[in-house]
Amino acid sequence: MASAKSIVSSAPPIDQIGVEERVSRFTKRSIKSSSKMAALKMAISMMDLTTLDAKDTPGKVRQLCNKAIRPDDTISDIPSVAAVCVYPNMVSIAKEALQGTKIQVAAVATAFPSGMSTRDVKIRETKFAVSEGADEIDMVISRGKFLAGEYNFVFDEIAAVKEACGKAHLKVILETGELGTLDRVRQASDLAMHAGADFIKTSTGKIQPAATLPVTLVMLEAIRDFYFNHGKMIGMKPAGGISTAKLALQYLVMVHETLGDAWLSPDYFRFGASSLANDVLMQIRKQSTGIYQSEDYFTKD
Repeated sequence: MASAKSIVSSAPPIDQIGVEERVSRFTKRSIKSSSKMAALKMAISMMDLTTLDAKDTPGKVRQLCNKAIRPDDTISDIPSVAAVCVYPNMVSIAKEALQGTKIQVAAVATAFPSGMSTRDVKIRETKFAVSEGADEIDMVISRGKFLAGEYNFVFDEIAAVKEACGKAHLKVILETGELGTLDRVRQASDLAMHAGADFIKTSTGKIQPAATLPVTLVMLEAIRDFYFNHGKMIGMKPAGGISTAKLALQYLVMVHETLGDAWLSPDYFRFGASSLANDVLMQIRKQSTGIYQSEDYFTKD
């Protein structure tokens, strides 16, 4: 297996102007009305509804799970979301509330959102979340170590958390807003995938900028190249800053044109954006009724 340093050094340089030009073309794609409803429902099915506040309670988690199962009671064919994401101590609450559904329970771990703890603590937190029933673990990389060039440390930590996950899937959060350049985003993406990530994820949602179209395009191209070189499909999750249905559809267009239809599935693409669901639901109702309803008709997550 290639060393962590060689993985990073072999990452191709990123042409920022070229990336921005490609993103600009994606944002100008038009979607026919007949396809727009299907795309909006697809976006719902790809969401990770998330609550990661210090004031989270079992009641709030249960309410979020109810919305995850039935995002809109007024429209019968609205799909359930992909997952509910919570802190490890809330996993058992979510697991019980989602029993009998196909909705996954994701847990943030590894000293989320900073990652500033020992590896032993991170491993134990991961194992605890899995023991409580987590289907997915969202870990954060040690950005300080990565930026200091300690690539073996970051690689080994991801690999250790992956092992601690057991059968649970691992989503690796790069926190791209702290990496500084698109070149570093590409390098961190390659490193995470080689270390065992099932998904790579832009952000915790706690740092700005969070997900952006240019950053996501760089990560999608890293996934494409990894698939061509290794034959393994890796998932992608942009998180934070995606709050409108229009923007969500632009992301789906970009995924389709960069990776193809196979990635247009909750198994390989997720949205992590707590405020996105309501705007998508408002657009779905508008498509169904012709009336644009107030956001006051939707629950605040």
